[in-house]
Amino acid sequence: MDTIEILTRLGIAAFAGAAIGLNRDIHGKPTGVRTLGLVSLGSALIVVAGMHLDSKGDGNEVSRVIQGIITGIGFLGAGVIVHQQENTVTRGLTTATCIWLTSGIGIICGLAAWRLLTISLLFVFLLLILGGPVEKAVHRWWDRMNGDV
Repeated sequence: MDTIEILTRLGIAAFAGAAIGLNRDIHGKPTGVRTLGLVSLGSALIVVAGMHLDSKGDGNEVSRVIQGIITGIGFLGAGVIVHQQENTVTRGLTTATCIWLTSGIGIICGLAAWRLLTISLLFVFLLLILGGPVEKAVHRWWDRMNGDV
């Protein structure tokens, strides 16, 4: 893999993660541009490094690297949920999910699966931008149907 290919994979990973982080930052969440940009960049970096280690070319090293990323990122996400927990209300689930998902975005960039990246980012932003308003509208409708208003 040449330098331009490495720069492309890592640069797009950092940019995609930062874009997701910008959405979270705009909504006042604890993760933002730097955190999610670094999660995505780190995941891409580890995948690219794993590809260099794959001397046999059978993909086993890359597969193990991806498994390690997903496991490790799960602990980071869990820490966000525990930190945000107050009383009986669970907070931080979307933030934790964004951390986990952003590591997947980094993995995709490390593998240079650009079409998969484009499609997944489309769905990510649809969910992050439209998910909240749709959820609130459904709750309002449900409350009216049940006479809770």
